[in-house]
Amino acid sequence: RKIAAEDGRYSAEAYQFVFESLEPAVRIAGRENLEGRERHVSGQELLQGLKLHAADTFGPLAGHVWRSWGLKRTVDWGEIVFVLVGAGLLNRQDSDSIEDFREGFDFDEAFVDGYELELPAEIPARPSDGAGSD
Repeated sequence: RKIAAEDGRYSAEAYQFVFESLEPAVRIAGRENLEGRERHVSGQELLQGLKLHAADTFGPLAGHVWRSWGLKRTVDWGEIVFVLVGAGLLNRQDSDSIEDFREGFDFDEAFVDGYELELPAEIPARPSDGAGSD
């Protein structure tokens, strides 16, 4: 929260969301069984983890939530990442760049246009409360 307040561009929730999205990004990159620096993900891989986590968490409202946090484009995620790197909370490799986040995706295309409602195969019957007729 302190870093978010000092930076002032994005809400604290956005900074937290980066940390929550690291595991999905590592899984997408196929590095979940590795350790240390070998688990490092690129900006594009992190964007995919952010997108997956947002879709799972917020569904088609993900873009709206991100905008409410102050994010307008995927490069904003890169800005957050590099603030966290500067604070010593994330590590970077020499090849990492803010540019890795620039060519990402449109929020509405990713979350609204691409949204597919998933219903369970079977919907369980509601238990009868015994008060009504069948």
